[in-house]
Amino acid sequence: MELLVFGHAGARVLVFPTSLGKFYEWEDRGMIAALSHQIDNGWLQFFCVDSIDAESWYDKHKHPGERAWRHMQYERYILDEVVPLMWQVNGNPYTIATGASFGAYHAVNFAFRHPHAVNRVIGLSGMYDVKTLTGGFEDHNVYINNPAHYLVNLSDHGHLEAIRRQDIILATGKDDPHRQNNEHMSGVLWSKGIWHALRLWDGWSHDWPYWRHMIATYISGSDS
Repeated sequence: MELLVFGHAGARVLVFPTSLGKFYEWEDRGMIAALSHQIDNGWLQFFCVDSIDAESWYDKHKHPGERAWRHMQYERYILDEVVPLMWQVNGNPYTIATGASFGAYHAVNFAFRHPHAVNRVIGLSGMYDVKTLTGGFEDHNVYINNPAHYLVNLSDHGHLEAIRRQDIILATGKDDPHRQNNEHMSGVLWSKGIWHALRLWDGWSHDWPYWRHMIATYISGSDS
């Protein structure tokens, strides 16, 4: 597994690529350049990880249960290897998780499943119901990685309180095909007493020029 690190200090930012994306995607797409001021000034340090979507959720040749299990292995890699590396490189106590499109799913799912590891999560044009990729199939591993569903039934007080302490920002376009799913996710959060920001941008807003603007707007937390 490869990753890229940008910056030398500041809040640690865990970046997930879009569906089937690579660890160098945010650099290639101008996301890192859009945040060069924050990086150069030591305010943010980015850790851009690779994906294994082609072996998990997007591998249509596998049974959905097997895809979910492969995702669980990916999560262990993030939790057991990437997060400790981030702490080893940078002792700043603040961690942000973010991503666009399916990367937003990864960021939000990871943040909600491990809220003690993430202080802020920013989902850009995300889709948070992974059953759309499993044809409606759900087993235990699919369920516990489906934030649009598992959060509805989450009752563990400590876990919920940890999520309530997070800064949560969901941004998507008014005409984005995932708008309804974002609004559903927002409704679930409010039903659990979890404060957050749902930001609806004009138009489709599901492309890199919009995401560059979104991340520059929300990464500092000024609109949370």
